[in-house]
Amino acid sequence: MTKLGLPDGIRACLFDMDGVLTQTATVHAAAWKETFDAFLRRRDGALFRPFDAVADYDEYVDGMPRADGVRSFLASRGIHLPEGDDDDPPDRDTVHGLGNRKNALVLRKIKELGVRAYPGSVRYAEAARAAGLRRAVVSSSANCHDVLVAAGIDALFEVRVDGVVAAERHLAGKPAPDTFLAAAHALGVPPGQATVFEDALAGMEAGRAGRFGFVVGVNRAHQAEALRRHGADVVVDDLAELLEDAS
Repeated sequence: MTKLGLPDGIRACLFDMDGVLTQTATVHAAAWKETFDAFLRRRDGALFRPFDAVADYDEYVDGMPRADGVRSFLASRGIHLPEGDDDDPPDRDTVHGLGNRKNALVLRKIKELGVRAYPGSVRYAEAARAAGLRRAVVSSSANCHDVLVAAGIDALFEVRVDGVVAAERHLAGKPAPDTFLAAAHALGVPPGQATVFEDALAGMEAGRAGRFGFVVGVNRAHQAEALRRHGADVVVDDLAELLEDAS
């Protein structure tokens, strides 16, 4: 293992953003809950069953593109909405309308609360840069650039493959490996020489499907065993643990 806690031969680090680099996963979970609960309460009345911001978030929406998250969770409740259009207003009960409602809530919460990076992740990314490893951010978020800038860590990464890039290039979202593969390609590194850092189960599956050299599960939601089952080679609570284990 290298001083970064990675196998020999690894040349690139591919980081998810929300929950790995930035403390924004809980903001997303809260926005999804507010969005889905309002919709379900109006639709189901006395039979209303709320969105679980831990179990439902982890299983159905975490790490996925916004519209896929809407489809995935609603399908779990046997609900199928019209797709609508990308620019549907937030009050329209379509897949894109609900997604846009969630996005508006996230942007409002980020504006109100700000964005903080995980100190251990910043230390790790800096150590990776110092060691000469290539570095990319791979996120389903269309707000990725703004969040990285707000957290003050955008300069640490050479490549960004986010929701905007995925839409422009028609890349399938996680759990498909396409966005991670695109990031590795942009860095000029084959998948077998790249490590994926993820906190989402969908991200674990993407790392396994892409046959990456190493997959690190970041256990922010107390789901270490699930991360391993879905493809993690190692699970840590914080990326700084990899530096400490290698020291």
